[in-house]
Amino acid sequence: MLTVHHLNNSRSHRILWLLEELGCDYEIKHYERDPATMLATPELRAIHPLGKSPVITDGDITVAESGAIIEYLVERYGEGRLRPPADTPERLRYTYWMHYAEGSAMSPLLLKIVFHEIGRQGPLIARPLLKGISAMVNKEFINPELKKHMKYWESELASRPYFCGEEFSAADIQMSFPLEAATARGDVSAYPHIRAMVETLRQREAYQRAIERGGEYSLAF
Repeated sequence: MLTVHHLNNSRSHRILWLLEELGCDYEIKHYERDPATMLATPELRAIHPLGKSPVITDGDITVAESGAIIEYLVERYGEGRLRPPADTPERLRYTYWMHYAEGSAMSPLLLKIVFHEIGRQGPLIARPLLKGISAMVNKEFINPELKKHMKYWESELASRPYFCGEEFSAADIQMSFPLEAATARGDVSAYPHIRAMVETLRQREAYQRAIERGGEYSLAF
């Protein structure tokens, strides 16, 4: 049986969503974040040494990392769906966005989360200083870098309805996490195509079924 080791409010939502799009039978094993640290539960280390989510098990096969899981599932269960044909411009864009989503796109977002937590959870006596440092780093580096990426997404989505072209693909599922994370943490009023894309993705029936099975999904922590 295909099993998704699912952590609440995490990238594993994308895997549930993909499986719903593909119509696969699967089961979910739920894990909850530590409410104080927002870190994954140590029990996940029994599935994969890094103790991260998502992880899937498919018989005696274990696959970690969102992009690798998506590639595995589309290859094994997709039957040609959710991936553009080989040797097409769309397929090249597909490969690019699949890697970009967790490479370039998530870097400023992760830094934004880290510096937010530094200012919030540091020693009480040092918090004013840490908050000042956090604000400076956000203003001088993180926010300009994130803005650059968001302008890039906006321009790409202005030229085509989906990241690869005219058709929805697994690359859109992969890109949904940085899109939603950025939307949760910043003002997107200047990015109508990003807003429209997020709404389009959230309205997909498979997206909604993934929430019904996986539980509440919010990136605003």
